[in-house]
Amino acid sequence: MNKKYFTALAGYNNWADNIAIGWLHEINDEQWNQFISSSFSSIRQTAIHIASAEKIWVDFWKNMPDPVFLSAEFNGTKNDLIKIWQQSSSDLKSFIENYPEENYLQEVTFKKRSGEEGRMEYPQTFSHIINHSTFHRGQLVTLLRQAGFTKFSSTDLSTYYYITQK
Repeated sequence: MNKKYFTALAGYNNWADNIAIGWLHEINDEQWNQFISSSFSSIRQTAIHIASAEKIWVDFWKNMPDPVFLSAEFNGTKNDLIKIWQQSSSDLKSFIENYPEENYLQEVTFKKRSGEEGRMEYPQTFSHIINHSTFHRGQLVTLLRQAGFTKFSSTDLSTYYYITQK
């Protein structure tokens, strides 16, 4: 694992997040809040979860005191969340671009929602958040389809590499 690889994955995550955010701009409030059985009960809840996770991992990496799980307290609008998600995704990309490669083996301390504290090496946490966001963006596609949205474009990693290496 090297900085070039991590930076590429952070760029991919930001690119894919922005595509997913674009989908959210196109749905109405009924679709946004519609109950759909999945890991989370709606498109809204799934989007909050993705944005919250990206935000809190950046906070953990920066050793922020008392980071807050956005998913535990968010009551804003769709547009409020979109702004937060865009900022979190951008912050994640920026952090990776500026994080020194010599720090890659340092441990990151984090807290689970239960309050339990954990530690993992930085590359493990980075891999986790990229995988986590990809997984839940996939769920978002399924939820959006069930809510009647069909105007999708690819968020595959291979598509990102193809587009960015032209």
